[in-house]
Amino acid sequence: MDIIISGYGRMGKEVEKICKERNHNIIAIIDNRDQWSNLSLTNNNAVIIDFSLPNSVIENISRAFDLKIPIVTGTTGWYDKLESISELCNTNNGTLFYAPNFSIGVNIFFQVNKYLAKLMNGVDDYQAKINETHHKHKVDSPSGTAISTANGILGVNDSLNSWSLNKKEPNSITIYSSREGEVTGKHEVVYDSPVDTISLLHDAKNRSGFAIGAVMAAEFIQDKKGIFNMDDIMKSLE
Repeated sequence: MDIIISGYGRMGKEVEKICKERNHNIIAIIDNRDQWSNLSLTNNNAVIIDFSLPNSVIENISRAFDLKIPIVTGTTGWYDKLESISELCNTNNGTLFYAPNFSIGVNIFFQVNKYLAKLMNGVDDYQAKINETHHKHKVDSPSGTAISTANGILGVNDSLNSWSLNKKEPNSITIYSSREGEVTGKHEVVYDSPVDTISLLHDAKNRSGFAIGAVMAAEFIQDKKGIFNMDDIMKSLE
């Protein structure tokens, strides 16, 4: 399969490595706006894998739709525009796969988180919080993974209706977000009570898991139209 990499930072380089290991062809690497002009409709048998920046990802997705090239993006910080992007995807008969985290392990973490949240719903005296730590280079805070984790809890908890960042607020789950050194990514859900503490932890050892999942997503959408996420990958693995 032909792959176009959009964003050649840490994740872009890791994606390149995994693509080569899985015998895919890297036909272009885009690391600035001008390089998009090198692509054309003749590249529509390829898939774009995007790990760019929040301030450029919307433009990148729109360009992919115009070029009729499926796009996978792991860039976060744009989900407030998801509705308009969905409309644009439908209008252009495009293909988009988006995820805050492509790691299979993290997506198992998401499912266990929802199950635990159902068990904890209505249990008195437990206060929920999320601890999230990433490397000092990460731009957005909290991480998209932390927000998705919080939303998984909010979807089944009757007493919580929002999340807050680094401070306690009524009827909300607090996300404590920090940026330290070169931490790949650590997410922990904690339920604390006067008598005990229950915690659920995912600690990424390196970026390979994210890159493998992104390449799997590209393989998954190559011949599809519409909008997809990691739930679709997880269902295909059952």
